[in-house]
Amino acid sequence: MAISWAGLPHGSRPVSLAHRLGAARGFAKYLHAIDPAVQVPPNRIWATHTPRPAPYLWSARDISRLLGAARGLSDPFRAATHETLLGLLAVTGMRVGEALSLARGDVDLADGVLRIREAKHHRQRLIPLHDSTTDRLVDYADRRDRPASAVTITTTPRAFFVCRTGAAVTYSNVRNTCTALTVGLGLRTASVQPRIHDLRHSFAVRTLIDWHRSGADVNSKMPVLSTYLGHQSPAGTYWYLSAAPELMELAAAHRNAHAGGQQP
Repeated sequence: MAISWAGLPHGSRPVSLAHRLGAARGFAKYLHAIDPAVQVPPNRIWATHTPRPAPYLWSARDISRLLGAARGLSDPFRAATHETLLGLLAVTGMRVGEALSLARGDVDLADGVLRIREAKHHRQRLIPLHDSTTDRLVDYADRRDRPASAVTITTTPRAFFVCRTGAAVTYSNVRNTCTALTVGLGLRTASVQPRIHDLRHSFAVRTLIDWHRSGADVNSKMPVLSTYLGHQSPAGTYWYLSAAPELMELAAAHRNAHAGGQQP
């Protein structure tokens, strides 16, 4: 039996129960209009949304160690794939699914631009890359495509990131590898569970911290970060403000400075 959130079977999760209750309430309301004696169950007995897990904020040192551990994987081609992929996630804040969905034609190595075609909410966007990131992607592509590469199939794979067989790298593959690497580095404990998606959180928080420290107008820049991350609106990006105490302190200091230094 599949076990998920809070150790409950899928059908017993609060959000699942809330959806079932909603269906029952709709039918009960219909019957109540015919027979007033029919009781309509109360709404909102269970929460309709699961709480967002607190992100693990990857420090620059943590990321460096993670990429070093990936580089040390026993299979050289697997090592190159995971080091490049994890590094790309760390420096762009992409969703892991977006990176894994990249086709060769989506990666413009000449101009250093990624085209995200299969983004969340069916939104497409372009991601400009730093020259150093483009250079790493060029190195990986050269290694992947050289005649003596580890890719063993005869047809050219469509995906940019591939396994030894030439098939696209899967999310479960990356997740399991990242879990093993963080265990080996001592970053993963019973109470601390770093996730791949947390690289995205860390990118957003690091960007906001850098803007605050440089004295930039963060409010005016938020739509830029929101667009870069592929959020529907800046409201989704503002959630990152609560993810790091340092960022909260900088935001409070910035607010006080604009309020004449008065404390709330």
